[in-house]
Amino acid sequence: MQQVARRLTAAALLAALALATGCAKSEDDADSSKAGSGDGGGQVAAEPTKGAETCTAGRYGAKKLDLKKATVGFSQSEKEANPFRIAETASIKAEAKKRGVKLLTANAQSQFSKQISDVQDLISKGADLLVIAPLNSDGWEPVLKQAAAKKIPIVTVDRQINATACKDYVSFIGSDFVEQGRRAADRMIKATGGKGEVAVLLGAPGNNVTTERTKGFRDRVKQKAPGLKIVFQQTGEFAREKGQQVTEQLIQSKPDIDGIYAENDEMGLGAVNALKSAGKKAGAVKIVTVDGTRKAVQGVVDDWIHGVIESNPRFGPLAFSTLDDFTQGKKVGQSIVIKDGAYTPANAERDLSKAF
Repeated sequence: MQQVARRLTAAALLAALALATGCAKSEDDADSSKAGSGDGGGQVAAEPTKGAETCTAGRYGAKKLDLKKATVGFSQSEKEANPFRIAETASIKAEAKKRGVKLLTANAQSQFSKQISDVQDLISKGADLLVIAPLNSDGWEPVLKQAAAKKIPIVTVDRQINATACKDYVSFIGSDFVEQGRRAADRMIKATGGKGEVAVLLGAPGNNVTTERTKGFRDRVKQKAPGLKIVFQQTGEFAREKGQQVTEQLIQSKPDIDGIYAENDEMGLGAVNALKSAGKKAGAVKIVTVDGTRKAVQGVVDDWIHGVIESNPRFGPLAFSTLDDFTQGKKVGQSIVIKDGAYTPANAERDLSKAF
């Protein structure tokens, strides 16, 4: 995309002030090698809300650092067998290389206990700053205590942890997940005419992404389309295979279901597989998903998926610009919200190259 350089520059400038209010386990794709290849759009932070909270190194109790001379530790939560995680890690590594920053990485392989020990190991190896993509929102006390003892700044990306900003961690960078749920509901309402029965494939329990995407969807449907009934809700654990299994059960119990809201693309693609196996025609069941992977966007082009709400995984530039500003003593947002787009039948084919 020709505008990437300018957008990333704008993102770096906005990140220090941007405030406000990510993503899942999945399977290998033929397109996975393309994820994070740099031909899509970089993240742009939303304008900060007036009066929103900021954080500084002085308030946090951290010392000023020269980022180029620092060591950054990055903890990935899930197996890098899915486009979101591949693109996320690739973006972090690419930005560290671009800035000449020493980067230590670890992958928890979708095991929370391993992620805790991974981060503790990054600290013991000399990480001066941490970027964490949390698997769960709770249970971070051991890491927070160890990081606090050494005054190590922490930035979390794509999922939040249940702790206090500018005390336990510096900033969260990610999407407005409630708004993603609302936008998914709007697409579903448009696709179904606001009437019929729909199912929800929930993400993995124990993190704010699932909770907030569910809340946004349910609240918007209740508000705008009382004739659209949510009649089935079950976790697909953000995984394609599980999404397919749950959809197979759904088809047996509700063969005439009108729509499926999958809280990430991988579950949505699993739902497509189940519908195909059941002999359903493309578009017979309206599917709306969240993420923006190439396969899901191609599903919109092919009429199997009605819409994809973007959740951009390219965190590298925003994460490092936030750390850079923070280590220089500048104010950074405690919550930095990304502007996410959407893929619909009107733009999916044109914008396929932006997907990851």
